[in-house]
Amino acid sequence: MSSPYKSITTQSLHYYARPHDSVPRSALSGAAAWRGCELRDRDDWRYCLNSAEVAEIRRAIDCAKASGKAREQLSARDFPLPGLAPVIATWREELQQGRGFVLIRGLPVDEWGEQDCELFFWCLGWHLGVPGAQNRFGELLGHVRDTGVDPSDPTVREYRTRLPISFHCDAADVVGLLCLKTAAEGGASRIASSVSLFNALLAQDAEVERLFRPFLLDARAEAGLQTFPIEPCRYHRGTLRTFYHSGYFRSAGRYTHAPSLTADEVALLDAYDALADDPNMHLSMELKPGDIQLCSNHTIVHSRAGYTDHDDPAKRRHLLRLWLSLPESTAYRLAKLPVSAALAGRLLRCRWQQRGLISNTL
Repeated sequence: MSSPYKSITTQSLHYYARPHDSVPRSALSGAAAWRGCELRDRDDWRYCLNSAEVAEIRRAIDCAKASGKAREQLSARDFPLPGLAPVIATWREELQQGRGFVLIRGLPVDEWGEQDCELFFWCLGWHLGVPGAQNRFGELLGHVRDTGVDPSDPTVREYRTRLPISFHCDAADVVGLLCLKTAAEGGASRIASSVSLFNALLAQDAEVERLFRPFLLDARAEAGLQTFPIEPCRYHRGTLRTFYHSGYFRSAGRYTHAPSLTADEVALLDAYDALADDPNMHLSMELKPGDIQLCSNHTIVHSRAGYTDHDDPAKRRHLLRLWLSLPESTAYRLAKLPVSAALAGRLLRCRWQQRGLISNTL
């Protein structure tokens, strides 16, 4: 029987398959086009769980444990949340049609312990969508912490270090983080609207058309690839969807087959990064134990400040992470079909190229 969750390749193709019909020439509006300075003093993007909701989650944890199933065999059916179900539906709607992120507070993670928190977060993922692998090793529930790996190794992903992480998107519809422990100092999460960043580039007369043509992405050996060409922006029926990863667009040049970025391309990435770093543009939040951050990778870019950790290993910064694929309308799935087929062909061609089976040209 095949796995009910998505592999890293299947999930990435699901996420990258964004229909496109035109390049917008004027500023885009809507709930997803927010600026950090507008939201900083508002509370409508925070949801605080009440005591009844926490109690329902606790009962669901006990129910799932009583099933005797291993965590990755559990689904939403094993984790009943009848009272929270309508609330979870509003979170999904906010991710897909609203501002693109939600912060949820109030989980007693210290009281529950790590294993129960893992079980809860995994099952919450099933209530929102379908969990998917976060790397080529098939990791479905990630642990974000400093593992002591060498940060200068180009194959190491930065979330396994204490280094600052630049603004980027992950290859899934939604990335979710559950904070278990905080750093001694630093480590703030920063998010920005990729719709507002696009609007700001338009206002600067930047060459935004280039964002609608492929950049080579450093795949870090995921999906059996060294690099993969992907369009940062796609626009379909009034909606802009963005995949941005400046660091991986830049580091793709370390491969001999990859052409160097042009001066204009570097300038465009520099302009995008500078706008995202603008405190008026992004929203910074200090995640506390028991906080859940859910972000759409279509309309949000996210980053992390560097941090100093505790000397005591038991107190060190630790977050759980999920990558999720969300349900789609029939009309959108149909619009994606030709894009999905083209992406699958592109993936096969890149694998053949990078194994030397055909000419290494794009």
